[in-house]
Amino acid sequence: MSPLVMIIYVVFAVAALVTMWRIVAGPSILDRAVASDVLLTEVMCVLGAEMAINQHTRTLPVLLIIAAVGVFGSISIARFVARRDAPSA
Repeated sequence: MSPLVMIIYVVFAVAALVTMWRIVAGPSILDRAVASDVLLTEVMCVLGAEMAINQHTRTLPVLLIIAAVGVFGSISIARFVARRDAPSA
């Protein structure tokens, strides 16, 4: 494995650790939701980098599923927070 690939993986690992810290220590549910979206994006970037480095497309369906989970998860959290913050009549 080349040094450039190792540097890329180390950068992604550090970013994932910082994101995990935000998920654990986030003061609000919205902070945690944004951090989980960032973590999903980082996972997608790692998979994409691995596909580019090894020159294959076998993990493309996994990327699509992760993207769908991220979108639907964000929508669900936004609806939950909007319903919780709505004034009651």
